[in-house]
Amino acid sequence: MTDVPAILLDGTAIGRAVSRLAHQILERDRAVEQLVLVGVRSRGVQLAHRIARKIEELAGRIVPVGAIDITPYRDDVEEPRDRIEGPETDVAFSIDDAVVVLVDDVLSTGRTVRVALDVLGGLGRPHAIQVAVLVDRGNREVPIRADFVGQNVPDTEARRVHVRVRELDGRDEVALV
Repeated sequence: MTDVPAILLDGTAIGRAVSRLAHQILERDRAVEQLVLVGVRSRGVQLAHRIARKIEELAGRIVPVGAIDITPYRDDVEEPRDRIEGPETDVAFSIDDAVVVLVDDVLSTGRTVRVALDVLGGLGRPHAIQVAVLVDRGNREVPIRADFVGQNVPDTEARRVHVRVRELDGRDEVALV
């Protein structure tokens, strides 16, 4: 195995994947008035904003975007001192009766989405919750599936997928390391 990261998606491919996700969401949820996007911090939030801008271009409607932080609920961090300090949840609109599309950068075990569903449940009672991810790695540990997938990258259990977005990392890239 080589130590050189394999670039799975460059900026152009990420742009195409975001566009595809927006189209898929609009095809399923024709009632755009009920649609809201909630990104999982941190890169899911940037992707949610990009998808919302694309939906606005396509449907002519501004889609509200919120952010949730699952850091306090992570079960893969044993000691509280090891927990990552992060920004808090920021959903400045009601999700009651909304179609919520939960957006994250990578779906693997499903544990992040499971926790995010718990957080959303504390914010209100949506009509429906759907999941959109840029990269689906497979390797589920809980029964979660994405409704909208930008790129499937199966069989990567031994390697990690790193998503970089220009807003946080200075460039758009999905790498297998």
